[in-house]
Amino acid sequence: METQLDDSILVRDYISGDEAALEILVKKHNQRITSFIYSKVLDRDITEDIFQDTFIKVIKTLKKGRYSEEGKFLPWVMRIAHNLIIDHFRRNKRMPKFEGNDDFNIFSVIGDDKLNAEKQLIKEQIDSDLSLLIDELPDDQKEVLLMRIYRDMSFKEISENTGVSINTALGRMRYALINLRKIINKHKIVLTNS
Repeated sequence: METQLDDSILVRDYISGDEAALEILVKKHNQRITSFIYSKVLDRDITEDIFQDTFIKVIKTLKKGRYSEEGKFLPWVMRIAHNLIIDHFRRNKRMPKFEGNDDFNIFSVIGDDKLNAEKQLIKEQIDSDLSLLIDELPDDQKEVLLMRIYRDMSFKEISENTGVSINTALGRMRYALINLRKIINKHKIVLTNS
């Protein structure tokens, strides 16, 4: 609680014109945010770039008065950093490495018995070249899929972030899975013919 209170006071001071307050906030959370970014990109220079971009965005948002004061400064900054990490991977056409845990399974988000038989094949294909497959999806479906996988967002959060209803977000995820199955089948044919 102490940390949240301190953060909210520092944020308020910075918005009121106390530039030093931001420096305190940056130093205070530097290690946590840097470690988080590095764990995804595994590169010191890229980590530094994304860290700087994160705080540029923080400063712009605070100066425009768009920050809603809920005493949740760190989770908000982490979310900005997470979004910038996704942008970085999208630009470079590659995706962050997974730790290989069993939790990663895009089909667990929507139950569909017809998918069970294909799960193993699909998981292998996704693990080997996830970015290739996801890049073939329409942008709105790709966005929902990335939010579910990389940001571990709920459909309620996806709905709020994309400005669509929860049903629309669910629908896009559903179509993303259906299209991903078609893409898998297409790649499977290519693989067997080569």
